[in-house]
Formats: sequence, structure tokens, C-alpha cells
Amino acid sequence: MKRLFLLMLLPALNLFAADYHVARLADTVSVVLDGRLSEDLWKDVPALSSLTMVEPVEGAAPSQKTLVKIAATSTTLYVGVICYDTHPDRIITISKTRDAEMDDEDHIKFVFDTFRDGRSGYVFAVNPFGARYDALVAKNGEGENNDWDALWDARAVRTANGWSMEAAIPVYTLSFPEKSPAWGFNIQRRIQSEQETDRWAGARQDYGLSQVVHAAPLTGLPEFDLGLGLTLRGALIGSMRKSYGGEPSPEVIYSADITQRVTSNVSAQLTLNTDFAETEVDARRTNLTRFPLFFPEKRSFFVEGSDIFDFGLGLRRDIIPFFSRRIGLYEGAKIPIDVGAKLNGTLGGTRFGGLLTLTGRVEGVAPARWLGAFRIRQNFLEESYMGLLGTIGDPVSCVNSWMLGGDVTYKTSRMFGDKNFLTGLWALYNHNPSLGDDNSAFGLKIDYPNDLWDISITAKRIGSDFDPSLGFVPQRGIFAYSAGGSYRPRPSGSLVRQLFFESYARLVTGLDHNWEFYRWFTAPVNVRLESGDRFEFNIVPAGEVLPEPFEIEDGVVLQPGPYHWKRYRLELETASKRALNGQATWWFGSFYNGKLDQLELEMNMRPDPVMNIEVSFEKNIVHLPEGHFTQNLFGSRIQISFAPNFEFSSFIQYDSDSRQLGSNTRLRWTFDVLGDLFIVYNHNINRIERGYWQYDSNQLVIKLSYGGWF
Repeated sequence: MKRLFLLMLLPALNLFAADYHVARLADTVSVVLDGRLSEDLWKDVPALSSLTMVEPVEGAAPSQKTLVKIAATSTTLYVGVICYDTHPDRIITISKTRDAEMDDEDHIKFVFDTFRDGRSGYVFAVNPFGARYDALVAKNGEGENNDWDALWDARAVRTANGWSMEAAIPVYTLSFPEKSPAWGFNIQRRIQSEQETDRWAGARQDYGLSQVVHAAPLTGLPEFDLGLGLTLRGALIGSMRKSYGGEPSPEVIYSADITQRVTSNVSAQLTLNTDFAETEVDARRTNLTRFPLFFPEKRSFFVEGSDIFDFGLGLRRDIIPFFSRRIGLYEGAKIPIDVGAKLNGTLGGTRFGGLLTLTGRVEGVAPARWLGAFRIRQNFLEESYMGLLGTIGDPVSCVNSWMLGGDVTYKTSRMFGDKNFLTGLWALYNHNPSLGDDNSAFGLKIDYPNDLWDISITAKRIGSDFDPSLGFVPQRGIFAYSAGGSYRPRPSGSLVRQLFFESYARLVTGLDHNWEFYRWFTAPVNVRLESGDRFEFNIVPAGEVLPEPFEIEDGVVLQPGPYHWKRYRLELETASKRALNGQATWWFGSFYNGKLDQLELEMNMRPDPVMNIEVSFEKNIVHLPEGHFTQNLFGSRIQISFAPNFEFSSFIQYDSDSRQLGSNTRLRWTFDVLGDLFIVYNHNINRIERGYWQYDSNQLVIKLSYGGWF
């Protein structure tokens, strides 16, 4: 009986961890980042070693020992980790680039919940190559926004006993309350050869590291010194662009960013003549639907602090009330941003953020406009919140356009003791005199997202005139319902890691409740092996009512009316721990009143520790009574990382619709925490006929940015 009681108690014990007391260092101490923790100062820093296995066996002792040490001066946090490994030859490390996904390689990942609100935080990760990853806790702890870039540094080194890393995080890159007695902190280690994850606090398969409500206290923090709280960063950008039949057009511009910490938990930012020349181009995609594709925001000014603008539960990409790509971009054309200002912070349990920009005039495209957004979010209970979101302005047309919305989300990770549960309501109103009166949208979601069972129900109503000027709404005048779930057992044995039995249904009707679209996704077979390989088989019935003729391809027009079809998918993915790995997907079956085969191939190669090559190919073969056509999409990305702070990449794409082959080549040298040199070269050629290509355009950009803090 005693043994049974302990087994029942073990999951609860793994939820909590004792606090860790930070070692205080004198400001005169100099820490040399080399990844070795060999300096005398580390000897007196207490070690945290009580990690618990999350995968593959929840609650078990880790297969390898990990020591974590944290120290701080009044201006900098230092995190040192020693990762012992009895088989150092099995350590898997892939990336040297900044912000590379590290899920498929050995790494250390840690998070600070500086406000201890259980909803927000800063995520950092380092792999054995010393590559750095940083992100904001997003979606109330349900995800991460890795487009955020902090000003920090790290080094790592492999040893005969495993590997170790050191990270230095200046406190001015974080926001935190003044004289805080403790922050939330959590850390986990990934041992990829064993598909193992070990974590300090909240060591449950139902939880993720970004669920900072389970973070343990980090105590003993010094009284941090932010100085004047002023960060200045300027950039000089020189470019040369030439198009077919035109003359070269040289340009030299400057931009400046000024950040002022009003207090330790409130900051203001001003940007002048904002430039995004270093931002990587969007990945091209094929589109066989009637609706526009979604492309994520990548520009740094809009990404930093963007987690505050997360709104509602269950919206995803069918409604994004504030979509910052509406600012500075219009139908593929770039609109200059002359001035931009942001204010964000936390006061008590209230988070707030505001953004205001002045875009420049582009003849024949868009006038000069003030565009802005604000968000206020009030925490209540342990993990829940309510808030307001508003936008103002229209990039091209109506001056008197605005949107206002409210949302409330109840969240707990303690249902039935230790399970996640969320439910939320939201509503939005859009004012635009050029549209009609049905200009609102509202919805709800109930979600039970856990490791064994993941179940959700969502309902939305989007008015026929709901079209926010700074939002993304691909379909209007509908009711949208979705429901489904997955059962994901972890069988015992040495072959299968986890099984996924999934079923998700989506129904869209008009406001008259007549059906317009349905899709039922099922996965009778979805197996993830202990090796990391995965294979899947899906059956997907679907249907759509076309309200008007739909030109799916040039000269191929589908007539109005109802259509029903059934699709199937076979997919095989090999483990990324291999030097050569990839994924093959084959969609086949009926499509509208014909047939569609979709082939998707992805391959990743690591011929050398400093080089990573990704190749992707997609082919759509469509046979319809109205006509036949084929779409091809090719992409290749080469990344060469001579060091974590010196990266070269080239992204090459071709698609048969535009018949354009384009390359985006970038070199980035981070020579200082606040200093970057970018050299970007873009080149495009068009395929005018079989075997013949014609130059279209090219562009060379050199951007040097540097700054300091005071």
C-alpha cells in the first residue's frame, strides 16, 4: 500500500521544484565566455542538479547528469550548464545559425518569467555548437515567438565527458518589476540520441517549458542597475537595384532606433526611417483555394513585443485582428515607414502595449498615413486573463477606420489535479464607413490540450462586412465550426514511442446556415518510433459550394455549384538526428470534379558541421474536366555557419506559376552585442520559354548597424 501511495504521489511531486538562489557577483568580476565554466568564480556558485525525465519515461531519473549554475552582477545574468554524457560520440548537434530550431538536436533551453505572472516570459536555448535561440513566451504559455531577438551572448564547448555552455544576458534586454524578490525560472535538457527530455520544474508530458506557471522561484536576485535605461542603435544602408531594361538605382539611407526604459518594467521605442533590408524573403507556396495565403511577420520592429497583441482563443489564421504586415507592405509593394513608436510594459497584473507609425507616400500606390494599434490585458486567477484590442487607420483608403475588440480566456493547468484546460470568448467590431452594417465577429473555444487526450471545440461568426483595415480575414459572411481530438498513447516497448489517433472536422456555412465547406481529417495510422522516424496515413473527405465561377488556374474555370471529394495522404519522415534525413508526402484522390496528386519532398543534408543544406520540391498534378495543369515549386536553402556570430545563407526558389527563379543570399556578422553587418544580394530571372531564361532584376544591400546603451 505504501508503494502504491508513492507511485500515485510521484506525478504531483514532479510538478514542483525548490527555489534556486542566484550567486551574487561583484560588478568588477570579469567573466570570459568560453563555455568551459573553468573560472574560479563558478566554483562557489551552487549547482542545480535535480532534473527529472519528461520523455520517454515521465518521472524517471535522467540517463545523464546535468549541473546548472546561475550568477549575476547588477547588470548581467550568467547561466552556466555542464551536460555530462557517458557517450559523447552520440551527441547530436546540427545548427550554428541564430534562431535555428533545436528540437531535433542536443540543447539546453531555459525560461525566465520575470513578472511571475505565469503567462509571459523570455526563452533562451544553446546547443553544443554555441548556436543561440531566443523567443518570447506566446499565446499565454501555449507557444513561443522565435522572431524576437534579444541582445545576449553564449558559448559552448564539447569535452571528453559531454559538453558545457555559458550564457551572458544583459538585464537591459529584459523587462521586470523593480526590486522583485524572485523571478520564475525553468530549464530543460534535450538528449537527442535517446529522444530524451529532462526538466527541472513542471516535469510532465502534459506541460511545455513555456508554461511558466510551473516555473520555480529564482531568488537572491541583486538590485539591477539599468543606468539611464537608454539604448541607441543606428544603421547605414547602401543599396543598388537594377531591373530589366532600366538603369541602376543607387541609394544610401540611414535609420535609427532609440529605446528608453521608463522604468524597469515599462519601455518606449522610437524608430526613424525604419529599414528591413536584412529580413529574409517569404517562402513561396502553391495555392489551390479561393482565399489568400497567410505569411508571417518577420520584421524586427513589429516582432519585438508582439506577444502582447495575441488576441482571443482559437482564432489562428482565419482571423488575425491586428496583422502588422498591413503596415509598410501593400500588394507586394514596400511602403516606407518614416516614423514608428512603441510603448509596452507591465503594471501589477496589467500588461499593455501600443504601436503608432507614419508611413510615407508612394505615388500611385498609397498615401501617407498614421496607423496604430493598442492592447491591454488584465490577469485574473492564476492563469486567466481578459483584455481589449484596438486598431486605427487604413493603409490606402478610408481615413476614419478603426476596430475594437475584447476577449476573456479562462485557463488552468490543474484540472483533475494536473491537466490543461482552456475556454475563451472574444468579440470584435470594425468601423469603416465604406462597408455595410454587418461589421462584427465573435466566437468561443473550449480546449483540453494534454498529452494523452487533446480535444477542442470552436465556433465563430464573421460578419459579411467585417474587414478590419489592419487585420487578416480571408473569408467573411460565415459561421465556422470545428471539433475534434486526438488520442495519443505511449505503448511500452522498445519500438514505438507514441501513437496518434486523430479526427478533426470543420464546417463552414453562410449566414443563412447553408453549408459552404466541410473537411473531415482522420488519421487511422500515425506512428512515431523510438528511432525518431514517423509514418502516417490519412483519409480526408471534403466538399465546397462555389458561389461563382472559380478560375483555379489560367484558363481553367470551375463552375458554381456543390462539389464533394475524398483525399488520402501517405507520409514518411526520417529522424532528423541522421546526417541525411527528410520527409516524403503523397496526397492523392479526387478533387472537385476531377483528380489531384500532390507530391512533397523535403531533404536535409549535413555534409559538414558548418554546413546545412535543405532541398524541397512540390508538384501538383491536376486533372479536371475543365482542363489539366501542373504546378511545380522548388526551394533550396544553404546555410554555412563558420561561427555562431558569422553566418552565410542562400535561399533559392522557383515556381512554375510566376516562372521566376529567385535567390536571396545573406551574410550576417554579429561583431558586437549591438553591432551587425549584413550583406544581402537578391537576383531574379524569368523563364520565358523552355530552355531560355531572361534577367529580371537584382539588388545589393549593405547594412551596418551599431549602438550602445547608457
